[in-house]
Amino acid sequence: MSEIYDIGYRHYDGPRLGRGYSTRALTVHSLRGVFGLGRTARSKIIPFALGVIMLLPAVVSIAMMALLKQRGMAYSGFAVYMQTVVAIFLAAQAPTVVAPDLRFRVLPLYLSRPVTIAEYVAAKVIAMTAALFLLLAVPLTLIYVGELLIDMDGPPQTKEYLGALAMALVLALLLSSFGLAIAALTPRRGLGVASVIALYLLTSASATVIFATLYSSGNDTAAGWAWLINPFWLIDAVQVWLFSTTANVPDGTYPPGPVPAILVVVLIGIGLAALAARYRKAAAR
Repeated sequence: MSEIYDIGYRHYDGPRLGRGYSTRALTVHSLRGVFGLGRTARSKIIPFALGVIMLLPAVVSIAMMALLKQRGMAYSGFAVYMQTVVAIFLAAQAPTVVAPDLRFRVLPLYLSRPVTIAEYVAAKVIAMTAALFLLLAVPLTLIYVGELLIDMDGPPQTKEYLGALAMALVLALLLSSFGLAIAALTPRRGLGVASVIALYLLTSASATVIFATLYSSGNDTAAGWAWLINPFWLIDAVQVWLFSTTANVPDGTYPPGPVPAILVVVLIGIGLAALAARYRKAAAR
């Protein structure tokens, strides 16, 4: 014989904040997760330790301006010089953004609310992009503030600083779209970390080897294209084209024209499409 139990269910009659609020809340939650906020103390060690390492060149640059009256690391070359630290940050933290939802299969719960796959992916990408941008923008801004406070010869390098900030944002978006897409291929965080760092090592090593091979054989023009395999040098090539900065590669040359910028747009589109396709597949299970 069946029985009916009163479990105290009540209809929600409060304010409904809509899809935009849900997306913003998911973005903030994901961004906090990148830096380990709201989690255990162990989760905060890697992101904040890497953040401190990123600040060290800024401190050295300010000390050089104050004591030696000469500028240290150039704004335009900061991301290239610190690319290993940025890549480690991406590899370590990207799986924390995507792996838990896939591992515990809670994606259908998110999508049961008025949140679409596109909005879910956008929230994750925006959070990771914001984290990477902060990682680069804070030390760049610290150097610039130090330059303004210290009486250096000549005008402050405001144009180069703003250009470096703009390129840091584009680089963060490029790394986030591909890093999250790769990390989302597996629900296990360890495999995601290994996959992202392996891709970075592959692109960095192959770019150097291909360049050296072509350059030694006299194909200087073709050798310049090899640098574009690495995302950091690819963004640097865009920066050289847009702002006429000095190329941060050994031979000092990149392919001329807007081709690197077009390649960046295409790669970002591919990364976002791959990430959306991965989540559509996961949501369909």
